[in-house]
Amino acid sequence: MKRYISIKENKDFKRLYFRGKSFVDPCFVMYVAKGKKGKTRIGITAGKKIGCAVCRNRAKRLIRAAFSSLANRITPGYDFIFVARIRMLEKKSYTIAEGMEKHLRAAGVWCEIPSD
Repeated sequence: MKRYISIKENKDFKRLYFRGKSFVDPCFVMYVAKGKKGKTRIGITAGKKIGCAVCRNRAKRLIRAAFSSLANRITPGYDFIFVARIRMLEKKSYTIAEGMEKHLRAAGVWCEIPSD
């Protein structure tokens, strides 16, 4: 079962870009803000700098896979936006998950005990 909801509306993306806290990794940029709803929501973007549509879709899949592996350790009620960077295409999902975990800890949304 998915532990998060996708963010699709432009106003939600803009809110996170301007009011969220950003964390920069060589593979992605993560924006985090407290959500209005009590559920975890995630938005993923990959610009044309990443490359062709196949490359952009692969970058989004890598982010989604890394986030899914960590979703049960994240405190509910936060919104996340991940912006893919070109270096992401060289990495595997487990290395992206390691960087993601580091930034989730820094953001203060990481739980040591996984939720069910």
